[in-house]
Amino acid sequence: MEIESSDVIRLIQQFLKENNLLNSLAALQEETTVALNTVDSVEAFSSEILQGNWDNVLRIVSQLKIPEKKLMDLYEQIVIELVELREIGTARTLLRQTKPTQLLRDQYPDRYIHLESVLSRSHFDPKVAYPNGVPKEKRRQIIAQSLSSEVTVVAPSRLLTLLGQSLKFQEQQGMLPPDSAFDLFRGTVPVIQAETDDVPTKCYNTIKFPKKQHAECVVFSPNGQYLVTGSMDGFIEIWNYLTAKLRKDLKYQAEDNLMAMESAVLCLGFSKDSEMLASGAQDGKIKVWKVQTGQCLRRYSPAHNGGVTSVCFSPDGTQVLSTSFDMTVRVHGLKSGKMLKEFRGHTSYVNHASFSSDGTKILSSSSDGTVKIWDFKTTSCLQTITPHDGTGTMAGVSGLTVNSCVPFPRPNQILVCMKSPTAYLLTMEGEPIRKFTSPESLTEGTTKDLTATSAGVDANKKDSVGVPLTDFLAVSLSPQAEIVYCLSENRQIHSFHSDTGKHVKSIPVGDGEVIGMASHPLSNVLAVYTVDGRVLLWKA
Repeated sequence: MEIESSDVIRLIQQFLKENNLLNSLAALQEETTVALNTVDSVEAFSSEILQGNWDNVLRIVSQLKIPEKKLMDLYEQIVIELVELREIGTARTLLRQTKPTQLLRDQYPDRYIHLESVLSRSHFDPKVAYPNGVPKEKRRQIIAQSLSSEVTVVAPSRLLTLLGQSLKFQEQQGMLPPDSAFDLFRGTVPVIQAETDDVPTKCYNTIKFPKKQHAECVVFSPNGQYLVTGSMDGFIEIWNYLTAKLRKDLKYQAEDNLMAMESAVLCLGFSKDSEMLASGAQDGKIKVWKVQTGQCLRRYSPAHNGGVTSVCFSPDGTQVLSTSFDMTVRVHGLKSGKMLKEFRGHTSYVNHASFSSDGTKILSSSSDGTVKIWDFKTTSCLQTITPHDGTGTMAGVSGLTVNSCVPFPRPNQILVCMKSPTAYLLTMEGEPIRKFTSPESLTEGTTKDLTATSAGVDANKKDSVGVPLTDFLAVSLSPQAEIVYCLSENRQIHSFHSDTGKHVKSIPVGDGEVIGMASHPLSNVLAVYTVDGRVLLWKA
């Protein structure tokens, strides 16, 4: 779809006219030679001509661009009628000092001489003034029809209406947060406060993948405008999280030219400004994309010797941090395209890594049951933490898989998710602050064999007393970090007060085996993705 520049100018001209900025309107028309040529009503304009209200007609015509021939016909008629009304002075001024009548004199001298003759007569004779037997009313009709064909009618406030529709479309596509203010001049959304924290309890929409396909990872962008999925077939897709539809406002997606990896996409991570997206795949490769265009900015091929389990950008967006099944944590330069640093020390898969709040440390989580804290500059290991509940052990079990460890929005605190029914809030030194335990695991007579769990019991199986496994797969925070969400293997989202550890509510999320969960940074929205090819969208 193409937009004519002249139409844009006309929209601005209408805005100027409606706001009574007539000098600006005239200057713009003269500078661009583009005329607005609109009237409030064609019928009313035609009626003014038919009734001979020439003052109003000339005022309207002065703002229009009318062909010279039609203007000469109009002015000729007005001069004749002024003479009929014996407004001789006005008729003489109009005949001798206006541009249309001067053109009439130059191009049709016989018609001009006729007008001078009518003007000089001592009395008005219609038969002389209106030759060829065409009476005044008929001439008015001809002129009204002729001029009406040159003008159009548009709805009022057309420019503001189109801008409003554009913003509404962008909001529907998820490009703008719902009900947000918008700086039209700068083209930006002002930073808004996150919603008051609440527990999502309603599944309001579902993204469905084709048969035998499913999302391996899901992430929201920091600005809340994008919901991105990485699937087992290698495709990376951006969705409208409100409608659960693919974002067709992104040209490359509208043309079915999706971002893609050569193997299953296991992890995704956004830059702080939400403009870049990193993706890690099962074959050890990493790609960095420009979200607005779908362009691949950088390839690391391979970045690891095993599948990439997590990716994230450095706070300044110049480096990519990654973890892998190859038991390493690595940092890659965005500009150089090379590995810059490697952190070795874990004895099993590294499942996740992130930067500390101040960007000076790296937090890594591993299947070896530890969280390691590294000095980003020197790559030395500063601390190795085996998460526990304060007794020094995990109910007598050590070495449970640590799924993730992320900085909590308070100084020197981290939130740890393990393959157990309890998530932990710890200090950076590993001291326990608070724990968040699944209420099911606390039910009398349902204590399960944690040793069996740590040894790799299937998530769909039950323990010896027939209670489904309640290990947590993922944890996430509400926008204000007042609520901790924990997703368990038995398809429950458990919510806890972050300040007290008190359980708030448990929500069943369906009957499919769950893989993971992502939370919206500004709204009380959770995305839960499952093995049966669904992304379930929940809101408060």
